[in-house]
Amino acid sequence: MPAENQKIKVLFRHRSMEMGGVEKVILSILNNLSPEKFDITVCLNLNQGELRDEFPKHVKKIYFADGKEDLSKNPLIQKIQLIRRRLKLSRALKSHTISDRLLGNKKFDIEIAPTYSAFSSVINSSNKASKKLGWFHSEINLPKLQPLVPDILDNFSQFDHMIYCSQKIKDLMHTYYPELKYPEESVVINAIPIDEIKRKAQEKIEPLPQGPVFVSVGRLHDRKGYHKLIDAHKRLIDEGYHHNIIVIGSGEEMKNLTEQIRINNVQDTFILSGNKMNPYPYVKNADYFILPSESEAWPLVIAEALILQKPIIATDTGDVGVMIKDRETGYLINYETNEMYAAMKTFLTDPELIARIRKNLETIEDQFDNQKIFSAVEEILEDLYKKN
Repeated sequence: MPAENQKIKVLFRHRSMEMGGVEKVILSILNNLSPEKFDITVCLNLNQGELRDEFPKHVKKIYFADGKEDLSKNPLIQKIQLIRRRLKLSRALKSHTISDRLLGNKKFDIEIAPTYSAFSSVINSSNKASKKLGWFHSEINLPKLQPLVPDILDNFSQFDHMIYCSQKIKDLMHTYYPELKYPEESVVINAIPIDEIKRKAQEKIEPLPQGPVFVSVGRLHDRKGYHKLIDAHKRLIDEGYHHNIIVIGSGEEMKNLTEQIRINNVQDTFILSGNKMNPYPYVKNADYFILPSESEAWPLVIAEALILQKPIIATDTGDVGVMIKDRETGYLINYETNEMYAAMKTFLTDPELIARIRKNLETIEDQFDNQKIFSAVEEILEDLYKKN
């Protein structure tokens, strides 16, 4: 461990702090890295998102431009502010002189990109002496990722160390790009704040709708599969299987999904509730959890639902099949509307299966070892520091 005046200076770079899995992982790491060992700074492109004020007190936050929360409510003034913000951010990202000044011209020992969107800003840092650490959470073969893959690959080999959030994510990289020059690598799964989840789940909320309730938590992106879930839900409702679905989250698909719900006339039973700072009481008070995603890595929401002992229906993508044992602690499906329909129908009509899953979930906490995860991250950082 470095001396008091020689703490390891660490810089995390990230776009913003909207509610999401990566953002929760960042906060989890920041809350558990030793402040005696590490002097930590977070640099955000935008001071934006529900989690922007959730950093621990010993972490310094710097940002290049204001978040949407700080803009005027007047549409005309806001439009001008957005143009200015775009210019300010563009200058900061293009000019090392500006960005370094905002960072106090501090020389960091280690710079961290917690997701591929920050890869280039870390690799292109003016501080050539710092060690560069990347975090990778994505399935590299995902069709919608392909336009970004050349840049991801170009940056990948320039890192000193790469952390994958699951073994499958690492295996996919090596399968598709076996000739790539890889940096040192580690697989470190995401940590789960078990006590915090259970405590926050006790918060009082408005009563959920009558009848069986499925809840889902996720950003409203097309790869999250909510358009397929609406179709499965409509089919079940039409066949007389009464139930409700509540989706917690917001995103670019909000308008399309709202319109799809209207066309299917399921406004009363398929509810898009927007973001919630604390989604856990909704998970706790619902009957079931459902994750209809086309693509995931090691989804935090699955771990959170397991901790709250909810029977889960989830697509078998990323490491979901490692986290859930099919028909024992949950129900695995393919990314198909018919399979979503069939799985929900099973949950609504097979009380013996549900009772068995609930029983198996009683000891699920045993599979999560947070301290091992935080220790692994600290060890990676300390090893990188020693190589400076």
